[in-house]
Amino acid sequence: MQHALFHATFIDYLLIAIYFVFVIGIGFLLKNHMKTGEDFFLSGRSIPGWITGLAFLSANLGALEVMGMAASGAEYGLLTAHYYWIGAIPAMLFLGLYMMPFYYATRVRSVPEYLKMRFNEATRAVNAFSFGIMTVLTSGISLYSMALIFQVLIGWSLTASIFISAVVVLIYVGLGGLTSSIYNEVIQFFLIWAGLLLIPLLGIHDLGGWNGMMARLPASFGHLWQNLDSPAHNAMQIDWLGVVLGLGFVLSFGYWTTDFLVVQRTLAARNLRAAQNTPIYASFFKMIVPLLVIIPGLIAAVLFPNIGKLNGPSYNLALPLLIQHYYPPGMIGLGLTAMLASFMSGMAGNVTAFTTVWTYDIYQAYINQNASDEHYIKIGRWAVVVGVVISIGTAYIAQGFPSVMDYMQTLFSFFNAPLFATFLLGMFWKRTTAWGGFFGLLCGIVGAFLLYIFLPANYFASAAAGNFWRAWWAWVITTAITVVISFMTKPKQEGELKGLVYGLTRAPHYGNLAWYKRPGYLASLSVIILIVLNIWFW
Repeated sequence: MQHALFHATFIDYLLIAIYFVFVIGIGFLLKNHMKTGEDFFLSGRSIPGWITGLAFLSANLGALEVMGMAASGAEYGLLTAHYYWIGAIPAMLFLGLYMMPFYYATRVRSVPEYLKMRFNEATRAVNAFSFGIMTVLTSGISLYSMALIFQVLIGWSLTASIFISAVVVLIYVGLGGLTSSIYNEVIQFFLIWAGLLLIPLLGIHDLGGWNGMMARLPASFGHLWQNLDSPAHNAMQIDWLGVVLGLGFVLSFGYWTTDFLVVQRTLAARNLRAAQNTPIYASFFKMIVPLLVIIPGLIAAVLFPNIGKLNGPSYNLALPLLIQHYYPPGMIGLGLTAMLASFMSGMAGNVTAFTTVWTYDIYQAYINQNASDEHYIKIGRWAVVVGVVISIGTAYIAQGFPSVMDYMQTLFSFFNAPLFATFLLGMFWKRTTAWGGFFGLLCGIVGAFLLYIFLPANYFASAAAGNFWRAWWAWVITTAITVVISFMTKPKQEGELKGLVYGLTRAPHYGNLAWYKRPGYLASLSVIILIVLNIWFW
């Protein structure tokens, strides 16, 4: 047993145990409904839009959000909200309005499968293998975060905590597939809010309100844009151009529009309109999540001023320390369960995405092309086991980063930034050729790794600045190589690109529906709210 911040009571353990039993029970209940591959991997494409919208957001509300954003809030202040607002909302709306018609109408089962249809098998292979690597690495973040919570707050060893958390996710995802994951994610969404909302409310009151808290923090901690005129004027040590290009454009669009972890939830929707509305519904909830995670980071920066010092606790402990500070014995179980829910949600999302890509885009594509549906479900369940086992190993990698947010953004700059360039050209420029897409994507990924090796994190003013600029240049490399190779090679015929490229695909129309059901009107409302928030916290 490790030294714990406090001793959990019987009630605390009981709440955690009830939660574990509940999520595993959902997996058992849904096991017999998994009759086809589409049932197991894509929930039979039958889930209502509001449920997929909450699952879409909850799958992202994992360790990165809850622990990573609180850590980033303590390190950088309100600048972290850029990850939510300019760094998420525009891309989520773009996915719903412009990219879902391609994903959903073509009936693809994964992002790599779309790349095969638009480009060729080689491009699909590059994305499938790179996505598999990224997914198990990011899945390890959730496992590490769960284990850290158990270790710090309860005193369990890191290894025991990792294995216990992994087993629970393994059972309910292995039994119920994506459907089990989605319904658990909806429940986890509400549980996260119930368990963590008291922290920002109590903290702001304790510090004398918003102005009282800001008075005890650096000036740049309370603004979004005001201090981005120069890297020297803010804690993130980056200027507005780096935020707009690196985060707002490349990293944001690269994640929200091409990462199969989130796209998979939209593909489970019951029809195209529900699929389009999934990320748009989620955008409204996404804009208020900073209250739950970034504000606690600001509170932690006031209460624990030495949290980021070299010999002190890691920024990753911001939220656990706040739970210890504000929650009395007996209530700690609620806070712990909320954090566990978020971590399991994130890990389950990664595991289900990894399982689908492995089964359809690697195993079926290159190992066994003509097996039965039952065989692929069996392979999918074994892939869940393998994904969880690999995640256990990668959980220890996350230990080497002062903030899990820095670790995650580093991975995104390697894989998602080049992939976004490939998608952008492939979907919106019909002249893009198969080999242009392949060599562009491959060179972008390799280029990102070379940038990381020869321009390491200490070359930049901060880890965040390094990730933003590395993502931007990886996107530039991919775009340039793709365009050059495309002009040197033969494009596909227009008949082969129908349904795959903008301008050759029939756009959906919802003129007969009320405004609150139409993706375009809902997205416009989301943009208005986004603009107001940015002006308010300028």
